[in-house]
Amino acid sequence: MPKNSKVVKRELDDEVIESVKDLLSNEDSADDAFKKSELIVDVQEEKDTDVEEGSEVEDERPAWNNKLQYILAQVGFSVGLGNVWRFPYLCQKNGGGAYLLPYLILLLVIGIPLFFLELAVGQRIRRGSIGVWNYISPKLGGIGFASCVVCFFVALYYNVIIGWSLFYFSQSFQQPLPWDQCPLGKNASHTFVEPECEKSSATTYYWYREALNISSSISASGGLNWKMTVCLLVAWVVVCLAMIKGIQSSGKIMYFSSLFPYVVLLCFLVRALLLNGSVDGVRHMFTPKLEMMLEPKVWREAATQVFFALGLGFGGVIAFSSYNKRDNNCHFDAVLVSFINFFTSVLATLVVFAVLGFKANVVNEKCIAENSEMIIKFLKMGNLSQDIIPHHINFSAVTTEDYHLVYDILQKVKEEEFPALHLNSCQIEDELNKAVQGTGLAFIAFTEAMTHFPASPFWSVMFFLMLVNLGLGSMFGTIEGIITPIVDTFKVRKEILTVICCLLAFCIGLIFVQRSGNYFVTMFDDYSATLPLLIVVILENIAVSFVYGIDKFIEDLKDMLGFAPNRYYYYMWKYISPLMLLSLLIASVVNMGLSPPGYNAWIEDKASEEFLSYPTWGMVVCISLMVLAILPIPIVFIIRRCNLIDDSSGNLASVTYKRGRVLKEPVNLEGDDASLIHGKISSEMSSPNFGKNIYRKQSGSPTLDTAPNGRYGIGYLMADMPDMPESDL
Repeated sequence: MPKNSKVVKRELDDEVIESVKDLLSNEDSADDAFKKSELIVDVQEEKDTDVEEGSEVEDERPAWNNKLQYILAQVGFSVGLGNVWRFPYLCQKNGGGAYLLPYLILLLVIGIPLFFLELAVGQRIRRGSIGVWNYISPKLGGIGFASCVVCFFVALYYNVIIGWSLFYFSQSFQQPLPWDQCPLGKNASHTFVEPECEKSSATTYYWYREALNISSSISASGGLNWKMTVCLLVAWVVVCLAMIKGIQSSGKIMYFSSLFPYVVLLCFLVRALLLNGSVDGVRHMFTPKLEMMLEPKVWREAATQVFFALGLGFGGVIAFSSYNKRDNNCHFDAVLVSFINFFTSVLATLVVFAVLGFKANVVNEKCIAENSEMIIKFLKMGNLSQDIIPHHINFSAVTTEDYHLVYDILQKVKEEEFPALHLNSCQIEDELNKAVQGTGLAFIAFTEAMTHFPASPFWSVMFFLMLVNLGLGSMFGTIEGIITPIVDTFKVRKEILTVICCLLAFCIGLIFVQRSGNYFVTMFDDYSATLPLLIVVILENIAVSFVYGIDKFIEDLKDMLGFAPNRYYYYMWKYISPLMLLSLLIASVVNMGLSPPGYNAWIEDKASEEFLSYPTWGMVVCISLMVLAILPIPIVFIIRRCNLIDDSSGNLASVTYKRGRVLKEPVNLEGDDASLIHGKISSEMSSPNFGKNIYRKQSGSPTLDTAPNGRYGIGYLMADMPDMPESDL
């Protein structure tokens, strides 16, 4: 829109006929003249208008209080539990420090360009995911619905994890911590340690038996776990109360939920680095295994982590950016949030490896003590000769170096008999090489390490409060990805929709708090999001680059930002990113096909996990999750392509804009053949609800003029008027 649009409006005598929503959705946020216009509209069906009788017109779409609140919201959404328990695992598994290089490369190639794309379309169109993609191409409107479905599936099980964290948080106010020691059982004659705990460990037993009270298979429901049911209810109540007023309520909570995890991570890092053995863990992390960079699997897993770390495809990024001013520098936001996410992952990895290094040393010391006792026993029994043991070694206070020296001597001298001794090498590297991720890292490995911390309850409280805040930040963005598109599209009350959504999600989420609920969490995590989100983001990229047109999009960005983005993004969006995403999709499908579908079940008698295949009904559920998430895309495409629903018969009132005032004027939209993008086929027009059809009457000209970028917009129409003095433009 021209900068001196106020002068233009004062001298504008031509009438522009457009729908109320078109006028408001295409209003320039910096344009005071629009905001001072009056609407006189008599609409019975459209109760939720942007007009208040006797008052000035205001754009009622909420906005962020300040830029910091918005950045914290985006950071809170993108930085989640995966940064703490997924990234360190991938770093450990895929070459340590060498993994950071492919991750950083793919962040620049896939992450930042696609994150920038979602921020830009949300900010420009100021709608949720449904409205954005319906605006760009009605046939691809199903992309937004698919995003909402995926968000709902993810929210169902993600809040269960928050519930688990709340349970551990509530149990952390005890000294000693309840998972510090194995519980004792009693019978008529004596007291004994629980066999299941003795075979595993205290923290493992507490997680599977006390917290989850897990069943032995997904088919054995076992009924509801009442402790986790209460925690899930609390989690949904917190989310509902935080989201009920939209960004007005959740935005303020972001100050705490987004910043507190960084305080905890820094405290943990300082504390962990002061512990014995933490340097071993950090050294293990940053020791690069460069040969692993040549493996395709490393790049595939790095690309997947980049993809999910930024929350692409969920709709939360689009929803949050839609509350921005149109001249906000979203390019700066995309780069800033992406690198904050990356450095958060590195910080969390440092903390995790420092703590695991300390834990490895504790385990190693215990291992050396137990094996030293065995050697003393063998010496007393005569199985080993005292002559082969160096004289300076004292087994009552043996050091790590001395034990390794004895171990090597015995291995050489007793070469044939050595396996029968059942001695362990007790290497710290062996403990650090045990890859742990997800719940195993947070609720077993980390909790075990914290039992050895001084003032362990304090650190446990801080850790699980951090997990709760990380989870809530991501949940706010996920729920916003559901609520905002539906509110924008169907004009329902946000408060009512939020309550209904949270209540429905809690009721469905009860399947995750059965005794077999953990297996369903694994199922949803593996099948409800990965492939559907990849397909959604690929179609988003195609919609902007090829359907709408990358050149038009670049022009829109130039108009919105005040400068043209670097040509780098042009090539990324048009060529590199689509090819990379398609390659990632193919690799993910192949990997899913090669990996047998199943889950790790906890077997009580063995006190260990065992891989089990899904039953037939389980496979049906897995396939149904993927199909349901993708289904809206072809359904909407077919409906719009075959014109099964008449989009042109909207019931919105139409108005006339003249000299800053809006007057009621009925318009028949059915015969119009102009649309925002395609402009020829009426079946390709979007619903009037999304503000697609904008018309201008010109004196003596029955035809419509098109803006240079192919869109109809009031700013372009003004600038295009032949009778307007050039000086006024």
